[in-house]
Amino acid sequence: MSYNYLSKINYPKDLKKFKIKDLKQIAEELRQKTIHAVSRTGGHLGAGLGVIELTISIHYVFNTPNDKLLWDVGHQSYPHKILTGRKERIETIRQGGGLYGFVKRSESEYDTFGTAHSSTSISAGLGIKIAKDLKNQNSKVICVIGDGALSAGMAYEAMNNAGSINKQLIVILNDNDMSIDRPVGAMSNYLSKLLSSKSYTNIRTVIKKIANKFPKTFSKMLYRTEEFSKGFITGGTLFEELGFYYLGPLDGHNIEHLVPVLENIKTSKLDKPILLHVITKKGKGYPPAERSEDKFHGVNKFDIISGTPIKLSNKKSYSQVFGETLSQEAAKDETIIAVTPAMASGTGLSIFAKKFPSRFFDVGIAEQHAVTMCAGMATEGFKPFAAIYSTFLQRAYDQIVHDVAIQKLPVRFAIDRAGQVGADGPTHAGSFDIAYLSCLPNFIVMAAGDEKELRNMIKTSLLIEDRPSSFRFPRGSCVGLDISEEPQPLEIGKGRIIQEGNNIALINFGARLEACKEAVQSLLKKGIKITLIDARFAKPIDTKLIDTVLDNHGYLITIEEGSIGGFSSIVLDYIHNKRNKKTKSKIKNIIFPDIFVDHDTSENQYKIIGMDSKSIEEKIFNFSKEEGINLMKIKSL
Repeated sequence: MSYNYLSKINYPKDLKKFKIKDLKQIAEELRQKTIHAVSRTGGHLGAGLGVIELTISIHYVFNTPNDKLLWDVGHQSYPHKILTGRKERIETIRQGGGLYGFVKRSESEYDTFGTAHSSTSISAGLGIKIAKDLKNQNSKVICVIGDGALSAGMAYEAMNNAGSINKQLIVILNDNDMSIDRPVGAMSNYLSKLLSSKSYTNIRTVIKKIANKFPKTFSKMLYRTEEFSKGFITGGTLFEELGFYYLGPLDGHNIEHLVPVLENIKTSKLDKPILLHVITKKGKGYPPAERSEDKFHGVNKFDIISGTPIKLSNKKSYSQVFGETLSQEAAKDETIIAVTPAMASGTGLSIFAKKFPSRFFDVGIAEQHAVTMCAGMATEGFKPFAAIYSTFLQRAYDQIVHDVAIQKLPVRFAIDRAGQVGADGPTHAGSFDIAYLSCLPNFIVMAAGDEKELRNMIKTSLLIEDRPSSFRFPRGSCVGLDISEEPQPLEIGKGRIIQEGNNIALINFGARLEACKEAVQSLLKKGIKITLIDARFAKPIDTKLIDTVLDNHGYLITIEEGSIGGFSSIVLDYIHNKRNKKTKSKIKNIIFPDIFVDHDTSENQYKIIGMDSKSIEEKIFNFSKEEGINLMKIKSL
């Protein structure tokens, strides 16, 4: 496709050179550019397509980057990147060394605040607005937040505070889960334009001004429109109670309506925050996305014409195995309940939801609520599974501590996206859950080395009735093992020996097991036999097995997909502080480095941090050379 208009636009200042009537064609070209880029790289498409017109209108009206624009979460930021100096690099998005898939301050001055976790924009925006006022700088602050992100409590905390201190913060609610019928929508657009002008201060003034000029039946319709616009359906009354000046709902795909309203908002002298409610359609303008159940929220590379994804693997994903296994167990146990905060598809629970809709709860972007709700269910004898990505479980840590662990409630935490996650980068990596859960009393902490172990851990967690438990599993495809057999419960705190070997023992915790196996097999071909153990449990650890290893090996290496303070720290604490016997063995730990790892393929990320099979093999060689270990000396466990 040729880009007659877009080819002339590199920054928002170029956009301002065009007339309003040209913006519709610019929107079409921007939409096609976005689709083309994501078809080659994969990424978040539907959200970006839904805000094409809104993105253009904001940059057309406001003076970015002097005026500060914040995108909540950042799923929708690809069109924004194209218009703000990154057009030529958009096809590098989510690739190693390329553009980040979310908003990143170090990437561009137009990226006001780094995002990737939801519901932060209003809090950050208010902080920026206060700072600008204290510096006497005249900058508008615009926060774009979706209706999904607005389900989180943090957004309401920020709105409550913003409404109480009378700062002119501009919040645009991007509502893509609602529709307006034509008559009411048209009237709402008209009223929003009037309301945002300097002439009026509230909708009732507008209604009174114009109602007496029309027949009675039409006047009644105006008052019904007021109810619609101010809270009967959209919640406008709620926003006004929080101290906001509410406008909308407005058609978010109609630039001719958006621009005048945004112009009026820009020049407004109101000394209170403003909320503009716009209605958009996720996946707008790309039929495969519009027809898709998830509106192409997150996709792999795909064929543009059909929208068919280019399949990367024929193996099942760990998330799929989790969803299928929990569903199988739920068919036998009516007390099993699945809860997730807006991650049903990602965690594999969409499988469970179809089979057991009455026992499935998607609570929206509300991790804190999800955890405490599970705690409540556990008090009544149910077996709740909280399925949450590792990075998002961090948001509910206080609830994990106070509402679950202290009360010893048997909530089961299914922790998806453990370890490095590839293209989504550091904001989505599961780096810290081993450390932040293992330090809590009353917790059982597990990590699956493969899909069989994942199934066994699900079974195990069902039998843990006196305390909380967790099991973590990675993003992506499984190893490819036969999982047709029934899962078996594990003995709590019991590891397994994969291979007996020589003077070096390698103890794995989690999904680096396959890489460890590959390293061990490569060494075996060179005549070097390493003892390989899968720990399974970080808490409680298998102290008997560790004692045996230390008594029979000169060198012990631990490896885990997590930060300092996790499995290795627990092992070291046992060896140096709790073990009755003096330890002569040398101990090394392979953990995540003390950095946030940039986005890339997960394979490259593990190479970069030295945790791929080749790096593990090299580390074993280097460790042995440092200590003069005899790699050929076999020790039996």
